[in-house]
Amino acid sequence: MEEYFTTTTTTAIAIILTAICTYVVLITFTRIAGKRSFSKMSSFDFAMTVAVGSLLATTILSSSVSLLEGVIGLAIVYLLQISAAMLRRFKWFKELIDNTPLLLMDGTEILYENLRKARVAEGDLRSKLREANVIELKEVRAVVFETTGDISVLHTDNVDDKLNDWLLKDVKR
Repeated sequence: MEEYFTTTTTTAIAIILTAICTYVVLITFTRIAGKRSFSKMSSFDFAMTVAVGSLLATTILSSSVSLLEGVIGLAIVYLLQISAAMLRRFKWFKELIDNTPLLLMDGTEILYENLRKARVAEGDLRSKLREANVIELKEVRAVVFETTGDISVLHTDNVDDKLNDWLLKDVKR
């Protein structure tokens, strides 16, 4: 039990230096790759964030992984992230790695089958409508379950306003 609360000076210094170096490398790579590296975008971006966290922890705390090996691992993950961002310009790749936005409400009509597919409860939908300050369902033009897991509510106070079709271009109905 005592070994859980002891360390050597050399080990402590190695952890401190490795943490500082990997932190500097992480900030540098993130600045190069851009903000998307840690934004709420897609499952691919989430996987990248988890991989970076795991690499950092392993590099800092594991004596079996050198600082250089950790930096190389981080560089590869960031290169994959940048490559994926560039390849997203191609529809086939975007469809391969990203979720498709899903329509949950078409005007005032609740699309119950799509709620089920998205695993969104009717109560969660009501909550999002309230968050968007919807007072009457006739204000709703569309509700979309986004690729990030967010729910967007498109609404207006003027019941005569029409929704521009371009806004729903890639949304699955």
